[in-house]
Amino acid sequence: MRRVVAGIGGVALAVALSQFPEYAQQYTQRLGGAVDELRIVTEKFDHDAQEAGLDRQQALTRFEASSDEFLAGRGTSEAANFARYEQLSATLARIQNANAVERFQMMPAYFDTDIGARTLDNYKPAVPVTVEGILYAGGGLLVGYLLMSGIWRFLAMPFKKRYPAYR
Repeated sequence: MRRVVAGIGGVALAVALSQFPEYAQQYTQRLGGAVDELRIVTEKFDHDAQEAGLDRQQALTRFEASSDEFLAGRGTSEAANFARYEQLSATLARIQNANAVERFQMMPAYFDTDIGARTLDNYKPAVPVTVEGILYAGGGLLVGYLLMSGIWRFLAMPFKKRYPAYR
C-alpha cells in the first residue's frame, strides 16, 4: 500500500513540476511583449524630447515643474514607465540568460508580478516534450515518491507490530 500511495504522490508531483517550463515560457513571452511595448513608449518619448532639444531627464523635469496638475501627473507616469521598462528589461535578460535550475530558483518572481499573476490566470497546461520538461517531471516523480513514502512510514509507525527483544 505504501508503494501505491508513494507512486501516486510521485506521479502527482511529476505532473505538477513538468508544467513549470511551460509556465516559464508563457511568462517569458508575456514579459517580452511588455518590454517591447514599454521600449516603444520610451523611444517615442526620448525622440520627442530630442526634437525639442531636451534629454529625457530635462523633459521629465519640465513636466514635473508644470503648474498644470495633468502635465505634472503625466511626468510622474512617464517616469514610472521608464523605471518599469528598466526593471522588466533586466528581469527578461536574467531569465533569458538563466539555465533550467536558475529559472526554477527565480520562480517566486514569476508569481509576485502583475505579469506573473496574469500569466497564471491564463495558463494553459502542456505536455512536456522538451528535455527540461522531462527532467522536471523525473525530478518530481522521484521527490514525490520519496516524500509520500516517508510520510506513509512516519504515519504508520504507531501501528507497527513491536517484537520483544530476546536476551
